[in-house]
Amino acid sequence: MSQISTLKSIDAAQSAVKPSLTKTLFVTCIGNALEWFDIAVYGFFAAYIARAYFPTSDQTVSLLLAFGSFGVSFLIRPLGAIVLGAYADRAGRKASLLASISLMMVGSLLIVITPSYATLGLAAPLVILLARLIQGFSAGGEFGSSTAFLVEHFPERKAYIASWQFATQGASTLLASAFGLGLSQWLSETQLQDWGWRIPFAFGLLIGPVGLYIRRNIEEAESFVKSDKTSSPLKTLFASQKSLLCMAVGLMVVSTAINYMLNYVPTYATKTLHFSGQVAFTATLLAGVILTVATPLMGLWAEKVGRLPLMWGALVLLLVTIYPGFWLMTHYTTASSLIALVCWMALLKSVYFSAVPSMMADLFPVSTRASGMAIGYNIAVTVFGGFAPFICTLLITATGTSLAPSYYLMIVALLSLWALIKSQQSQR
Repeated sequence: MSQISTLKSIDAAQSAVKPSLTKTLFVTCIGNALEWFDIAVYGFFAAYIARAYFPTSDQTVSLLLAFGSFGVSFLIRPLGAIVLGAYADRAGRKASLLASISLMMVGSLLIVITPSYATLGLAAPLVILLARLIQGFSAGGEFGSSTAFLVEHFPERKAYIASWQFATQGASTLLASAFGLGLSQWLSETQLQDWGWRIPFAFGLLIGPVGLYIRRNIEEAESFVKSDKTSSPLKTLFASQKSLLCMAVGLMVVSTAINYMLNYVPTYATKTLHFSGQVAFTATLLAGVILTVATPLMGLWAEKVGRLPLMWGALVLLLVTIYPGFWLMTHYTTASSLIALVCWMALLKSVYFSAVPSMMADLFPVSTRASGMAIGYNIAVTVFGGFAPFICTLLITATGTSLAPSYYLMIVALLSLWALIKSQQSQR
């Protein structure tokens, strides 16, 4: 019996053929792209979704309900992280990646085909909420499994290759912004409200089958195949690695907060600052270009100078510039001031984001890496990201100042500084 087990282990190790770097990136990032494209599109078209599924006489209440459903869907992400992260540590990264992209496709399909409140009544917003919950659950396992897959295949280039996780998010934001800008120019407001906002969701749905096919033809990394597995990765994680989990959450909070602030920009710019939709989507489009191009370049830079200088620099710059940036934008309300602030946030995000995935991966051993990264990432995304638009809308309403989002970003930057200090101490 032991000889059979040994032979199986040898066969498994031999089958773990290291693919090319390009193929590995494409395999993992296509699911990440689908996840973030749908998230960005929902944020960008929140005003239309609010009127379609959450109609009220008060537009602010309608918008809060739409963003509330956006945020509530993130509450299930930690559950998806627990289930799919543990599944990745037990059964393999490939199995988890296949499950997450399949569920994401189901959620996208529901959003595309669900009639509006006027046609379906109360069932319409409930179906949309169900779709967002399915997508939230599937997204919960995506980051941990895909990042673990990347760094385990190419540990010698972990800073660069893991930075593509967030470069992919930038590309998704770029594509979603392009849809927003194009549709706002080509369609009337009535057409956008009636059916136009569904077009980008339908496009996102088409990405799924391609990703599903490609992910069926990948192999596990040799380091994972040969590693000692645990039957209860969650038990190990919560029993002896709680401090590592807290550090992972802290490292992510400022990253995810900036990301969702960028998704919130079209609504913030049009509702609070009274810009046109074209200006707002132009700003986010440029942000998407910066995130897509700069993040992998910063990953290459991190390989040369180290990750810590980049992370420290980005956090300190954010702390000292974000309030003045918002102040200038609100006192000199021009398209240029909005675009400049959005691009500055995107650049700082690129610098910091480039190092975060590999830093998080280094916190955990292989046996709990996918679980630890998935849970830490999704707690941060749920608490500090998913509800960021909702929190900022409430803060603006409660304080009466359009500077409120800057306060939020400064607080989360301080939390990430604390986590970075603790991470440095733990790795000495």
